[in-house]
Amino acid sequence: MRAGPERTCLGCRQVRPKAALLRLSRGEDGRAQVGATGTGRGAYVCPSEECLGQALSKGRLGHAFKRATEPPADAPATILATARGGVRGPFLGPR
Repeated sequence: MRAGPERTCLGCRQVRPKAALLRLSRGEDGRAQVGATGTGRGAYVCPSEECLGQALSKGRLGHAFKRATEPPADAPATILATARGGVRGPFLGPR
């Protein structure tokens, strides 16, 4: 019996169920975007400020997307508050 898809958190490197993680994708402008609506290569991060901060540190995004990528303009705390509250911002797509 299969438990479902799992992904590795870009911040803490722990393997977790895909549904429990936030998806990062690289926009055409070269900036990382948070949300499940991105196309192409994705990276996953735990929904915690610590993990998101580590994932957005220098070099991690570039390695995950195999090209230079800038972190989102918003701070990790703002990204998490928006994701948890169901509020949509410029970095989160529609549900």
